[in-house]
Amino acid sequence: MKINQRRSSIEIIADMLKVGENGAGKTEIMYSVNMSYSQIQKYLGFLISQGFIDKVNVGNPSVTYRVTDSGLSLLKSINKVREMLGLGDDGL
Repeated sequence: MKINQRRSSIEIIADMLKVGENGAGKTEIMYSVNMSYSQIQKYLGFLISQGFIDKVNVGNPSVTYRVTDSGLSLLKSINKVREMLGLGDDGL
């Protein structure tokens, strides 16, 4: 049973961190997390400013986003809270 079909910001952040664990480009993140370009810009900006994701230049103009150690720690914490609340990957 789903209480709310929309994802919370925390769920979106967790999804983005999961995709970025092995490094991913902006387009890959956008499609994997199912978000618009403007949403991705907003969330990536936030996660980078907080030090949870690093922007890595791997070529010109190729840019990859990679989760930092603190980002992995945040992802583990989010997953732990979801587990404690009895929430699976598909919500309630």
